[in-house]
Amino acid sequence: MKTLEQHRIEFSNRPFIATPLAGLIIWLFIGLSGIFLSTEATVWILFIGTGSIVYLAMFLSRFTGENFSEQRKKKNPFDQLFLFAVGQSFLVYAIAIPFFRQDISSLPLAVGILTGTMWLPFTWIIQHWVGIFHAVTRTLGLLALWYIFPDDRFVTIPFAIVAIYIVTLIIFRNRKKQLPSIVTS
Repeated sequence: MKTLEQHRIEFSNRPFIATPLAGLIIWLFIGLSGIFLSTEATVWILFIGTGSIVYLAMFLSRFTGENFSEQRKKKNPFDQLFLFAVGQSFLVYAIAIPFFRQDISSLPLAVGILTGTMWLPFTWIIQHWVGIFHAVTRTLGLLALWYIFPDDRFVTIPFAIVAIYIVTLIIFRNRKKQLPSIVTS
């Protein structure tokens, strides 16, 4: 029987590419729809897209070597903790929806920040600063863009999230290169 620390190390040694890549793709579509489609259409793309990130990540995981469906069979308790963090992100729509009904342009800010909160427990699990970077940069950046570009919130905010995902993926790539030095049994 593995200790909790062994489970944490096992979880931490994964590449973590599929989920941020899925987020990047979805937020890119949201940003593009903000340029080319009506606000009403973009709202639907935002709701459907952000709700689909986990499913796109499951699909992409087959190609990134992560294969989420295979990993679930291993019963790592940190998989369940991470799923609770994802569930938390879905529950925060209860904040985003009423705010959005008062001001439609608040939707990318509210969903962008609130769904980014799952990065904080993730940082604790893998004991790496990437989650703090992602959550704090995302929160402060989106808040600034919301005030600076009030007429372009459905474009600037999604593209800022895409940029943060790109940096996050680069951090993961560099972290992966360093993993052999932090792996313990």
